[in-house]
Amino acid sequence: VALFQAGVAVVAIMVSGRLLLRPLLRLVAGLGASDLFIAATLFVVIASGVAAAVAGLSMALGAFVAGLMLAETEYRKQIESIIEPFKALLLGVFFFTIGMRIDVRQVLSDPVAIIVAVAILISLKASIIYGLMRLFRLPRPAALETSLMLGPGGEFAFVGIGLAAAASIVTASEGGFALATTALSMALIPSLHGLGRRLGGLVIEPQHVEPPVPPPSDAGHTIVVGYGRVGRMVTEMLERHGQPYIATDSDPSTIADERRRGRPVYFGNAVEPGYLESCGLDDAKALVLTIHDRKAIDAIVARVRKVRPDITIVARARDAEHARHLYTAGVTDAVPETIEASLQLSEAVLVGIGVATGPVIASIHERRDEVRHTLQDAATSAGRDMSRAIRAKRASN
Repeated sequence: VALFQAGVAVVAIMVSGRLLLRPLLRLVAGLGASDLFIAATLFVVIASGVAAAVAGLSMALGAFVAGLMLAETEYRKQIESIIEPFKALLLGVFFFTIGMRIDVRQVLSDPVAIIVAVAILISLKASIIYGLMRLFRLPRPAALETSLMLGPGGEFAFVGIGLAAAASIVTASEGGFALATTALSMALIPSLHGLGRRLGGLVIEPQHVEPPVPPPSDAGHTIVVGYGRVGRMVTEMLERHGQPYIATDSDPSTIADERRRGRPVYFGNAVEPGYLESCGLDDAKALVLTIHDRKAIDAIVARVRKVRPDITIVARARDAEHARHLYTAGVTDAVPETIEASLQLSEAVLVGIGVATGPVIASIHERRDEVRHTLQDAATSAGRDMSRAIRAKRASN
């Protein structure tokens, strides 16, 4: 009966979450208030935890299910970025509560037994995890490091042991012993992590007869910021050439439509710290900016260049002056709308009056390169002039 009630509760939470979660987040995202978005996310987690507690389950399990549901939505990138500042604080509170679970009197009463129990727990769990990882053909260094990190007890042990003690399934002394063993094993996770990395570095994998296949030179994805008409065209061309991408936008209705079509479009504000990192900026091959906000573009380019000075950044510009500014800011390539429209009009009229298509396309590409070099040279010259002016002002002061 208890298992049936638990199953019904979890299914009810997941079904209600799927039916109500996306409309709720879409409504909140449409208001454009980041504080309200944070509040809505916390409301979902707490409501799921309370529903699980009412059904006789733990609040931690309900919050865990809520996290799984949030991770399946198109808002997960934004959620990752907004909870990043709270992560260190919440981890500190979590480990603080773990320390409070350790009954010092229990440890001092029988320290040898607790030390032996911790050693047995870690050894048993690490052996099982190592064997499973090797069964799935994972490398020995990774299997060794992961098994040692997962060898200690988990946070759900506190829930299970606490419920068992409350229901008199185990005695108070037995529950205290188990809690102390679990908490002490978790306190060893940082040390076990370091030990696993050292031991993993000492393990030498046997060499294969065939040399490993080198990774493709085009590994990585493209991040497209802005999913309007321009951004949609860029992603369509990326799909046509088989290139992976992640697109972001701040319009919930647009994102909902594109998600129904199966496209990797996520809600979020690329200006917020940590958002592009949650989109895989460290592994991205290129960044495409199709938005209109000049301040937002400058902020994104400045932050991205600090993290990834090698990444290709292509930005949409309104005119030649804006393009020169973007080159000065650090973009790899800027595409002025007015100039590009003029080139396309020239191509259309030349082909329309009977000029051969091949020479027309070649001349258009040549003219586009000339404009690009002119803008880049102007931006470089402007940057040098600005640097000279700053140095002259400092010297006069």
